Amino acid sequence: MYIDLVVLILLIVGIIMYTRNFSSFVFITAIIDILLRILFFIRTHVGLPDFNRFVSRYFPESMFGLIDKYTGGDINIILKWIFVIIMMFFLFYVTKIWIKKKKF
Repeated sequence: MYIDLVVLILLIVGIIMYTRNFSSFVFITAIIDILLRILFFIRTHVGLPDFNRFVSRYFPESMFGLIDKYTGGDINIILKWIFVIIMMFFLFYVTKIWIKKKKF
């Protein structure tokens, strides 16, 4: 069942086509990963069986979980490193915005 992968790819491609800049791609990737991690936390710490079943069926625990689910071997390692690099760019952009707001 590839529904999670298809939705993720369509969302990222849609954002890229709409904005056409790299920072938007980085931000949407980070937002999706943070959302997935929050859903996973809620699923593991809230005792609602229907919600837990729904979240575990349609949402992976994180982007790493999604990569692990559909790839293996060297491709898995390469995709994880690409994701880590994207998250480094996210950290750079967030830090840059924070410094601008603080007016150092």
